[in-house]
Amino acid sequence: MKAFIFDLNGTMIHDMDYHTQAWQQLLNDELGSGLTWEEVKPQMYGKNQEVLGRLFGPDRFTAEEMDRLALAKEKRYQQAYRPHLALLPGLGEFLEKAHQRGIPMAIASAAIPFNIDFVLDNLNIRHYFQAVVSADDVTFSKPHPETFLKAAAQLQIAPAECLVFEDVPKGVEAAQRAGMPAVVLTTTHQAQEFELLPNVLHFSPDFQDAFFQGLV
Repeated sequence: MKAFIFDLNGTMIHDMDYHTQAWQQLLNDELGSGLTWEEVKPQMYGKNQEVLGRLFGPDRFTAEEMDRLALAKEKRYQQAYRPHLALLPGLGEFLEKAHQRGIPMAIASAAIPFNIDFVLDNLNIRHYFQAVVSADDVTFSKPHPETFLKAAAQLQIAPAECLVFEDVPKGVEAAQRAGMPAVVLTTTHQAQEFELLPNVLHFSPDFQDAFFQGLV
């Protein structure tokens, strides 16, 4: 592979439970929705506005209301997760080795810049990435391949020569539709949930096993 493309939440950092918690608390506190953890967790992919649409239907909120709720959720998430903010084990060393070898790298995430900046700047890892594609940069979010294809284009690397790192089936499906192989971090979903996706090369809970040493 000539380039690495990383999803962010659940892939580089182990934070998806904090996203689920922030949504559940916000929607129950502000809207009295009564949504359970089990109802919210499966919707944790795509743009924030898409999450609201899946949970409540497309016509429940105005665009302005969705933007306000989305930002309020991110503020709750950041406040709760900030004391725990850390890269997955082994990822810091992996990024440094890839950087030393001159391997181009990108972030391709459904997160808004507010959240991407929170991670990249607080962990001081922005310099590793030549491209960052956020929710604000695409029309269609995962499982549509646009996010990954834009990242590859910005890196000027052919899609088939990019290796994607993901944690959710919809993200791996997006990589498949972009013509990219994927490595799955099992922070959020179990390996059997990806059994219908033939582009998965490897499963791992973090970046410490020998497979990752072979990539760099």
